[in-house]
Amino acid sequence: MPWIVRSLRGQKVLARCEEDGTLRAEEGRVEIRYKPNDGKAYRANAANLAPSGDATILPDAHCAPALDAPKKEATSTSGAATTSKPAAKKSGKAKSEHASSDPHTAEGDTLTVYADGACSGNPGPAGLGVVIYEASGKRELSEYLGRATNNIAELTAILRAAEALVDESRPIVLKTDSQYSIGVLTKGWKAKANPDLIADVKAALAKVPHMKIRYVEGHAGHSGNERADELARAAVSTQKNAGWKTYKKAAD
Repeated sequence: MPWIVRSLRGQKVLARCEEDGTLRAEEGRVEIRYKPNDGKAYRANAANLAPSGDATILPDAHCAPALDAPKKEATSTSGAATTSKPAAKKSGKAKSEHASSDPHTAEGDTLTVYADGACSGNPGPAGLGVVIYEASGKRELSEYLGRATNNIAELTAILRAAEALVDESRPIVLKTDSQYSIGVLTKGWKAKANPDLIADVKAALAKVPHMKIRYVEGHAGHSGNERADELARAAVSTQKNAGWKTYKKAAD
């Protein structure tokens, strides 16, 4: 089944549709994706999916299959309904953090980092975003990668974060919404693709031994993750590198 771009509460999403572009709804809900290739399927009320101004009908292959089959629906903070996940595989599923634990700044002496990738098509124009929260403010990176896959963008975002913090002595928590990255970097998943990049990321992480990687659910109210996603998408849309930018916290 093909896809079409629709607007959900001001945010563009990909929605399942018929060959003529009409939404394909089941019990009033339509399967949507926030990213083409992150493997996360959501459901939204058809009445909430407004025309986006882009009537292009995209092929089924534009979005990768969801890695976790839906069982039942639960309301998300975005207004769409998320799907529950099946039992974790033997390797175990990364534990997600609640939005209430999402800091806007560093947690004491611990630096909080968010890394995210975005891709339009698979492969297609890709970009990454990184946000590093420190007591004095934050650093942000928006980088265009050219033609790549979503997994390459996610892994490269983590690589850039590790490279930026190689001389950092404080404890670091890096948060990503990429189950794939966590699996191939920390859980011993066998990777059929990107072996050289995975090796480079592991080598960079080895130079930052006090960095811990944690899973955070995307589009679930985590402001840092949302910001990293914005930076990655900006890189894709502009096809430019904004580079690292530093923002100092305003004096009290």
